[in-house]
Amino acid sequence: MKLRYLPLLALALPACTSNPPETTAAQAAATPADARFDRFKDRFILDLWKQNPDYASSQGFHKYDSLLVIPNEQQRRSDAAFMAKNLGALAGFTLDSLSPGNQIDLRLLANELRSARWYADTLRNWQWNPASYNLGASVGDLLNGRHYPLDRRLRNISDKIAQAGAYYAAARANISHPTREHAALGVAQNEGGLAVFGPALADSVRKSGLSAAEKQLLSQRIAGAQQAVQGYVDFLKQEVLTQQSFRSFRLGRALFDRKFALDIQSRYSAAQVLELAQKHKADLLHDMGRRAARLFPKYCAGQPLPKDTLLLIRQVIDKLTLKHAPREGFVDAVKRQIPTLTKFVNDHHLLTQDPSKPLVVRETPLYMRGSGAGASVSPPGPYDKQANTYYNVEPLPPTWTAAQAESYLREYNDYTLQILNIHEAIPGHYTQLVYANRSPSLVKSIFGNGAMVEGWAVYSERMMLESGYGNNSDEIWLLWDKWNMRSTLNAVVDNLIQTQNASEKDVVALLTGAGFQEEAEARNKWHRATLSQVQLSSYFTGYTEIVALRDEVKAREGAKFNLKNFNELFLSYGSAPVKYIRELMLHR
Repeated sequence: MKLRYLPLLALALPACTSNPPETTAAQAAATPADARFDRFKDRFILDLWKQNPDYASSQGFHKYDSLLVIPNEQQRRSDAAFMAKNLGALAGFTLDSLSPGNQIDLRLLANELRSARWYADTLRNWQWNPASYNLGASVGDLLNGRHYPLDRRLRNISDKIAQAGAYYAAARANISHPTREHAALGVAQNEGGLAVFGPALADSVRKSGLSAAEKQLLSQRIAGAQQAVQGYVDFLKQEVLTQQSFRSFRLGRALFDRKFALDIQSRYSAAQVLELAQKHKADLLHDMGRRAARLFPKYCAGQPLPKDTLLLIRQVIDKLTLKHAPREGFVDAVKRQIPTLTKFVNDHHLLTQDPSKPLVVRETPLYMRGSGAGASVSPPGPYDKQANTYYNVEPLPPTWTAAQAESYLREYNDYTLQILNIHEAIPGHYTQLVYANRSPSLVKSIFGNGAMVEGWAVYSERMMLESGYGNNSDEIWLLWDKWNMRSTLNAVVDNLIQTQNASEKDVVALLTGAGFQEEAEARNKWHRATLSQVQLSSYFTGYTEIVALRDEVKAREGAKFNLKNFNELFLSYGSAPVKYIRELMLHR
């Protein structure tokens, strides 16, 4: 089945609200069908965890941590039977018999199951994506977790990696006509995964209370896992990457449009989002031109004002981006900003925050690097709400030249780094996912919609600046426009690359031109776009839908509109698609 790790990704519900709005609405409209559907949901989720233990672990459900699913044909048949059985069960419920909250849950479950079948039967990425097999990632999460005492976690790891040889044998058998890009990523991430089976794990075994026999067995299994991972890496290097023919990483329009519909679950089609993004790009350029003209005399004193608007904007941005963190202090610069963001949200009454939910800024683990995402959030999941939320920040690679490092640091300059931290941490992903974990609906928390999650993070950037963060300066607004242009162009290049064969040269020219990105960032985006499809469209799509919803609510409520109430009500529905949250909020 499709296994999702939110890349990226806590705050409590408002203290003055005894029950989340969805709970109150569901209770008021509860029917016998609701009670039957609630029983189905509970049973379905527990069955799902047996079917997909790694997915369960990622959500904080650790009963099956010791199990390793072997990704072979037998498992795919089992998955198909599971999906068919539950799709049949869902057909026994009708939307109009359920409360509004359960109507959304029904739609989410139906989409999840149909999506899983489409991924397995039509997209068949289990064949062409060697990076989808990475034992180090799941073992690393178990080792670093705090859900069980160390001894129990080590016993689970021991049982899990006992099947490492069979796991990678199945992976090798599955690979057929892969993409070159995903094969290279599979090498990089599994080589990073080897570090999980290195000194840190060995040290944990030595410090544990396992018996001598258990320690010996686990050490043998670690050695076997290392051999299995290295064998897979060697297979990819020697037999896959040396092939003469590879599948294109481009999906084509039909597959892209279908994947967009299943993954994004938007009011808009992929074609409509591309059209909206192109229009928003023009609006952003207009605003950037106005702000750059005002800033030019301050930062480019004595120079003639360029007649070309793009050149004018570029010259001002080039001055602003000279302020940035030092190469060796990038991760520390991120850490220092978190308390400032927390205080601003509190002082301006934008959201109710819960300081008991830990946020830990860390260097991105090696097994997670290489996908092109420089920062991400790893949430604890709805079953493990008190566990750490990790804000993963990649340090600059030591292999980068001084010029490469300077290009990257200018892209994430002092202004933009603040916006990045708003997006990833407070009140972006970290905040939203704490609220999601408090949702009364496990379905909405577990089957989080990426466009809502990313859309909220982009919306939170704008919301913070509109509330006065950065003192409403042209400097921070200009660089937010540039940052928002990145989200906007993400949607543009995602579609153009996957459906219209846009070349690396053309994409880099667009991103460094109208996007004002550093070349290193633009080429990194190309790399990322070759490894993912549709996900890059989620930022702009979700953001556009949330802003439109806020405008609708403001128009309806007029002078009674309260931003904090809107934010908290919106987040209280979990990570559901915005179009479904819109239905609930506009029909309360």
